[in-house]
Amino acid sequence: MKDLITVIAKALVDHPDEVRVTTKEDERNVTYEISVHPEDIGKVIGKQGRIAKALRTVVTSAAVKEPKRVSVEILS
Repeated sequence: MKDLITVIAKALVDHPDEVRVTTKEDERNVTYEISVHPEDIGKVIGKQGRIAKALRTVVTSAAVKEPKRVSVEILS
């Protein structure tokens, strides 16, 4: 899942070498945190959050068989 998020995020930004995806996990949830170059935040979020919402939808769909709830956060 982490690799999927990394590939998608790198395709969206101008500085793909600065994309970092970290994982935070507890008993019920898995949270993937994306950090990018400050100039690329808008490209990952998109107009009115459309790209961020689409990214979350893709990740949620890919994690249907996971026993835990999966979420994606974009860090500035």
